[in-house]
Amino acid sequence: MKLIVKLLLFSAALSAVLLSGCYGAAVQSQAPPHEYILLVQGAVDLYHQKTGVLPIKNSTTDTPIYEKYVIDFKRLKDGHFLSTIPANAFENGGTNLYVLVNVETKPEVKLLDLVSYQQIGDLQKQVDDYRARNGGRLPLGERIAGPFHWIDFDQLRQKPPTIKSPYSRMLLNPVIHESGKVAIDYAPELTRLLANVGRNIDPKSDLREILVAESYFVPAHSYPYRLQNNEPVISEN
Repeated sequence: MKLIVKLLLFSAALSAVLLSGCYGAAVQSQAPPHEYILLVQGAVDLYHQKTGVLPIKNSTTDTPIYEKYVIDFKRLKDGHFLSTIPANAFENGGTNLYVLVNVETKPEVKLLDLVSYQQIGDLQKQVDDYRARNGGRLPLGERIAGPFHWIDFDQLRQKPPTIKSPYSRMLLNPVIHESGKVAIDYAPELTRLLANVGRNIDPKSDLREILVAESYFVPAHSYPYRLQNNEPVISEN
């Protein structure tokens, strides 16, 4: 609950910054993400070594896997494992959440882009409002695969959001599951990466693991992807 409240406050603050035109300058003044990640990784490793637990915030069992293990900077600072919170972290006014992946094997620090995360959160609210006004009907557009569709923005009477990928800054599209859950379609990024990774891919594997392994970011608001006919296809599980 505290994290949700903080994210709502972040949304308001981010909007004010964007309107003021200061966002671009603030980002340009920050150090490269890998420098911050290396710093936090060292602090997390030492904390884990000294305490036997990971410095993460509480989450629920239904929290999506890439949003589940948010780093608790207060633990790191209070324990003197980290002196300063990175400038690009949400807790210090930045636009990223620091999260952990591979927590059961080798915990690794990654970033979750809060700009695209918040865009989908806002869109989810609009879809939920639309469904409430229209007797449970969803603004479903063309079917992509299985229960996944593009969103019919004409029904919502608005333009699609401009979602910039944290991986390459290409524009990504939102998708909707027939349950009403909105997500980001990472297929274009996966197609790009699959052409470059140069390795055999298990058709049963979740292709999102490639996004995580080949970048600093996790795919927020995402569904699994499987390889079908050499193409990434969105999947429920």
